[in-house]
Amino acid sequence: MIFIDTHAHLDGKEFDEDRKQVVERAEKAGAVKIFVPAIDLESLDKVERVCELFPGCAYPMAGLHPEEVRGDYNDVLDKMMERLPGNFIAIGEVGLDFYWSREYEMEQMEAFERQVEWACQMKLPLMIHCRKAQNQLVSILKKYKGKLVGGVFHCFTGNLVEARQLLEFDNFCLGIGGVLTFKKSNLPEVVAQLPLQRIVLETDAPYMAPVPMRGKRNESAFISYVIERMALCYGVDRDEVAEITTQNALRTFPKSK
Repeated sequence: MIFIDTHAHLDGKEFDEDRKQVVERAEKAGAVKIFVPAIDLESLDKVERVCELFPGCAYPMAGLHPEEVRGDYNDVLDKMMERLPGNFIAIGEVGLDFYWSREYEMEQMEAFERQVEWACQMKLPLMIHCRKAQNQLVSILKKYKGKLVGGVFHCFTGNLVEARQLLEFDNFCLGIGGVLTFKKSNLPEVVAQLPLQRIVLETDAPYMAPVPMRGKRNESAFISYVIERMALCYGVDRDEVAEITTQNALRTFPKSK
């Protein structure tokens, strides 16, 4: 069984002591690729360095995370833009997040739209973070619907109506991770009604570890538990889930091939 972790913060300080071992465990579990998103200008440097340590396995993305957007976002984006496209396989992690605060709501929307424009101009997919902001996010994306090449709606945990609304955007997939395994999650019922060809796997490591690892530091090797739960959702074997989601990821992120 092989799989791709489409979203892991392998550059995080949580992995500074044993990053090599984490990647080795991932590869032993079946991970053939790990995609690593940036969240701000500082992380962009570390994401690149970390991916250089694991050529052919770890692939970098470049973006300004909505929770990192401040009043100086245009200056930050100007500096990021100088580095693109480079070896980056996607624009991410970008999006909107109004869960904790709406203090920088307009700045978030403007920063997101600017990065969507990058994705269209450079023909790169998007890795999109969205929390408590789907209506606003969809409104922005609709303006670029004919120009977008695709991407992933990362860490999807919504209902069937929300899922179908997002999948109206061609060549986009839903990123499914550890929440699928949570006992009180409604996600298994939603996922079972969606085409497996529109799903990719992710960890969001070091966060959101699946059952039975919940509460521990998440890592790419733990995707095997997500695959097991997803196989139950679709009534197929684990290898089929792994194979189809791997092909979905390669199709969505062609620079990773």
